[in-house]
Amino acid sequence: MSALDSIFDGIRPYYDSEIPASISRMRTFEYLDDISDFLQIEGGGNTMRSALDKCRTVDDFQDKIMAMVMDHVLSRTSAGVEYSGLDYFEEGKKHLILANHRDIVLDSAIIQLIFHRKGITTTEIAVGDNLITSQFIEDVARSNKMIKVTRSTSPREVYNSSLLLSRYIRHQITTEASSIWIAQRNGRTKDGYDLTEQGLLKMVQMSGEGDFVEDMDCLQIVPTAISYEFEPCDALKTREIFVSRRHPYVKAEGEDLNSIITGMKSWKGRIMICFTEPILRSEIESCASFAKNERFVELGKIIDRQIHSEYHLWPNNYAAEDILRERAGGEPAFRGKYGKAGMDTFRIHMQEQLDALIAELLKEDDLGPVDEKEWRKELEDIFLHIYANPVKACLQAKV
Repeated sequence: MSALDSIFDGIRPYYDSEIPASISRMRTFEYLDDISDFLQIEGGGNTMRSALDKCRTVDDFQDKIMAMVMDHVLSRTSAGVEYSGLDYFEEGKKHLILANHRDIVLDSAIIQLIFHRKGITTTEIAVGDNLITSQFIEDVARSNKMIKVTRSTSPREVYNSSLLLSRYIRHQITTEASSIWIAQRNGRTKDGYDLTEQGLLKMVQMSGEGDFVEDMDCLQIVPTAISYEFEPCDALKTREIFVSRRHPYVKAEGEDLNSIITGMKSWKGRIMICFTEPILRSEIESCASFAKNERFVELGKIIDRQIHSEYHLWPNNYAAEDILRERAGGEPAFRGKYGKAGMDTFRIHMQEQLDALIAELLKEDDLGPVDEKEWRKELEDIFLHIYANPVKACLQAKV
């Protein structure tokens, strides 16, 4: 191990040599049987332990555990996954896969599964350490090529952890050790409108030599769009926006875990992942002509435009947009995209999700005066925008 490698020990994925100890801890986890039952794995915990016993390397873990888990989840909660753009991943060439972010676990896990099934070396995955709440979760994540992203509050800690992450990303890509998946923003998109955070791009360049074009071009950024027919956790995202309008939003204990479980359990319908063309050097050069901060804004616009251009819109998205147009006194514009059956399906889904959400909100005592009729109106508006905003973004990208 080199001195440079040792700097990254606290955030890097496990090496193959660390897998046996990780497996030993995982197979004795007290809730392994419960997890197996939740995933509806035939044979339960015994099947899971048997598969774990066959793992000696990271590749083994991804093949025998993660692929099995994802196959179970997707076969029961989706109508299948489609994808495009795999031809951009040339043999031996590594990339920074910069993607929109809709589900805590599934976004990157589905990409990993696609790569695994198609014989492409899987990426490493940048994940916030706020999700690493136990040794078991850390073992699963780091055995699955997770990079631990430190979430800090101290400005000095934020700077140091960002610099370390930036150095690691650059090291892995430029030495052609591994591609990296990272979300375009800190946390999932809640309102359905995907935008790349300027701070993320600044973090990526922190470890460079100071030449904007060279620093960004060598990362071979691949903007990537993932879209779900039924948005994972749409009701939970609606709740977060609704509550945050009334007081500062503070996550409850275990809320991230609940979102992970909800995302895995809920029906997602069809799923589309589009890997777009790597950002061109000429595009980065055009950004370099702007002032220091503005160049990151311009690069973000290029990334967003590629994501929005390839984002797959579903009947639900068009139905939500037309409902909002009619409520604003306009005419529907996309009837041919969903039809009566598609509109009925979407309305039923929305009603079911909001009925359950309102029942939960009525139990809370810090949301101000209760007016169930007004609450439903506001919640519907939030819910509709989660599905309709991608339509607006995609239309703008094509102008």
